[in-house]
Amino acid sequence: MSSVAPTLQAFFTERLAGQLQASPQTIAAYRDSLRLLIVFAHQRTGTTPADLDWADLDATLITAFLDHLESGRGNQPRTRNLRLTAIRSLFTYASLRHPEHAATIQRVLAIPPKRHDQPTLTYLTPEEIDAILAAPDRTNWVGRRDHTLLTVAIQTGLRVSELIGLDCGHATLGATAHIHCTGKGRKQRAVPLTTTTALAVQTWLDERDGQPDQPLFPTRTGRRLSRDAIERRVTKHAATAAEQCPSMASRRITPHTLRHTTAMTLLRAGVDTTVIALWLGHADVRSTNPYLHADLAIKQAALDQTTPPAVTPGRYQPPDTLLEFLQNL
Repeated sequence: MSSVAPTLQAFFTERLAGQLQASPQTIAAYRDSLRLLIVFAHQRTGTTPADLDWADLDATLITAFLDHLESGRGNQPRTRNLRLTAIRSLFTYASLRHPEHAATIQRVLAIPPKRHDQPTLTYLTPEEIDAILAAPDRTNWVGRRDHTLLTVAIQTGLRVSELIGLDCGHATLGATAHIHCTGKGRKQRAVPLTTTTALAVQTWLDERDGQPDQPLFPTRTGRRLSRDAIERRVTKHAATAAEQCPSMASRRITPHTLRHTTAMTLLRAGVDTTVIALWLGHADVRSTNPYLHADLAIKQAALDQTTPPAVTPGRYQPPDTLLEFLQNL
């Protein structure tokens, strides 16, 4: 066994799980990224994964792997950068254990993330919200579960991982109805529920009849829904909603679209961005700024408050022969 294998194992067991106490989601994301890298290195070098050395994982191979993610797997630059983050974390840890490979490791750590466009956020209008909430077939158990899940997601703005982690005991109903969840960085927060959402959750809990430590939105067999399962359910119901609301047909609706919808609904209701950041569990209030850019109504309101400059339209004419010469260069 080479020096890579034990260091890689120690990176997960000692560094991530032991020292950093990383969340299961972080460990899973790093695992998937590094597994893809090891498989790519095996295919490129012919060396079995357990026998790979740090010299095999040089900057040239890492760069080729990152290019493969985009050209071979069709990943976007954002995904490429997330994979690179996992790789850099491993190599930073390895730099302390293998100083003899310092040159190779530093060249890998010098690989920069790729710049990419920041697309405008996609969110649902009130009409589209009504359409997607009406999409599940509530004559069966799965449809009623999906309707409640969509209602909670759109009103609370929970991340997919937070929806998956919800237990029956995390819903507190009554005068101060709210959902308690654990988000990124193990930060816990309580998100209030509207009367409509609280009633939907209460109705579902009565039918669900689960114990406090059991999943709020389970599969038919009682297990937690996976991320892929929730994405498929959202895609399915969005396609159904598009039949009644054509504006949804040309857009890709994902679970994160529902989170964006929550933020835009709060923003348009006049809620301060600091409160929205707390509502969504953002670590930095600047993470809420993209919603300001996405809302044209806010920009139009700002424009309406300005006074057009009292300047007569016309083309600039240089008042001097020297300035005219420079102007015409």
